[in-house]
Amino acid sequence: MSCVVFISGTGSNLNAMCEAGLAPDINLVVSNNPNALGLEVAHKYNISTKVINHRNFNSRQEFETQLQKALEPFNFDYIVLAGFMRILSAEFVNHYAQRIINIHPSILPAFAGGNAQLQAYQARVKVTGLTVHFVTANLDSGPIIAQAVVEVLADDSYDELRNKILTVEHGVYPFIIKKLLQGKVSVTDTGYVKVIHEAADRPILNNHLGRVYY
Repeated sequence: MSCVVFISGTGSNLNAMCEAGLAPDINLVVSNNPNALGLEVAHKYNISTKVINHRNFNSRQEFETQLQKALEPFNFDYIVLAGFMRILSAEFVNHYAQRIINIHPSILPAFAGGNAQLQAYQARVKVTGLTVHFVTANLDSGPIIAQAVVEVLADDSYDELRNKILTVEHGVYPFIIKKLLQGKVSVTDTGYVKVIHEAADRPILNNHLGRVYY
């Protein structure tokens, strides 16, 4: 199984995926930002890239039509959103139903939408974290694949909290993408996501965080 990755910025999660050995499983990296540093990450790992600048189109529909055309030549199983800063339409999402994966920097359904880390920081919560989920037409509400908890310390600055969450993302996201590409993730009729556990999983995750739920 294989995937394509959508990015808009630095590509830090893309880099984490590649460092975890997933580069051969990534058929294409697509960016809506021609200046995205993540394109350099793709080039470093000899992954094909495609830039589709959303600013060159008059509507989201036109932009997404070009996205689909760019994907047509590639045989892939999943679209992985890795810092892709565009909201996809219901039509696009439904076309690739249960094939689009996203990572959100909070424990959904808490702090959905933009600036999730800042929302958590300003709320002075004791814990926050991240959620890996399937994308549906409703923003940040698709079936949850995995969640990880990050403790918020009293003296954490906003930047410290954001960096803690990002560090955990770099461990959890590649782990879950590997599970997907190994065919070890399924969705029940009730929308609950099952992930096959293995004895070797826990030590791998404990290198990044002690509490990961999947």
